[in-house]
Amino acid sequence: MSPGAGADGAAGPGPATGPVALPLTAAVLASGSGSNFQALVDAEGRGAPWRVRLLLSDREDAGAIARAGAAGVVARVIPVKGVEPGVVERDTLEALEAAGAQVVFLAGYLRLVPAGVVSAFRRRILNVHPALLPAFGGKGMYGRKVHEAVLAAGCRLTGVTVHYVDERYDEGTIVAQWPVPVLAGDNPEALAARVLAVEHRLYPLVADHVCRALAAGTEPGPLPAGGTAFAASGAAHVSTIDTLYRERFPEP
Repeated sequence: MSPGAGADGAAGPGPATGPVALPLTAAVLASGSGSNFQALVDAEGRGAPWRVRLLLSDREDAGAIARAGAAGVVARVIPVKGVEPGVVERDTLEALEAAGAQVVFLAGYLRLVPAGVVSAFRRRILNVHPALLPAFGGKGMYGRKVHEAVLAAGCRLTGVTVHYVDERYDEGTIVAQWPVPVLAGDNPEALAARVLAVEHRLYPLVADHVCRALAAGTEPGPLPAGGTAFAASGAAHVSTIDTLYRERFPEP
């Protein structure tokens, strides 16, 4: 079975392969607590067009592993530190292939995805970033560091970006962005909490959009209800994205 193949051995989705059946088989990569992993699993329970079948982490102590266990998702640790890049690439591809992964979601994965994995899943790997890229992105810009940089720069607006993963940190094509205001008196923790709440809504919405396009054999474009226009105007608010989320993923 090639990378991106379904559990039945069928070729992975995309314009070259034509339509495939939903739901798609998904793998999630995470290094930390896994709250975005949980958001994707929660959306799955509300009708999302994917089934998370694998969690990969580079850390044995990642909180995402416990979340995977609670959700009945297979978890595997693939160490990166001190390991030859070719070995990481091989082990990652083998794990994704064994799971029948068709799409890959990064959820706080703090390592550069091996080039061979990016190539095998081109435009089928998504990442969520806690700022409005291209600002405050790149190697070492994650978590609290991003929010500290936003506050230090005196920004009045930050937000969330969901983008395709390529061979460089945070430089893949943007699929959607959503603004989050920076309020007077914000500290990194307060800002992080407000941004994270939007991540938990925007990421499943973008994943839904991409999975449905891939299953139809079409090229996913920007999310119709997202994109840089929202970030530029600052007109959208957290309550609005909550509404969009509930409309797309109603209570089961």
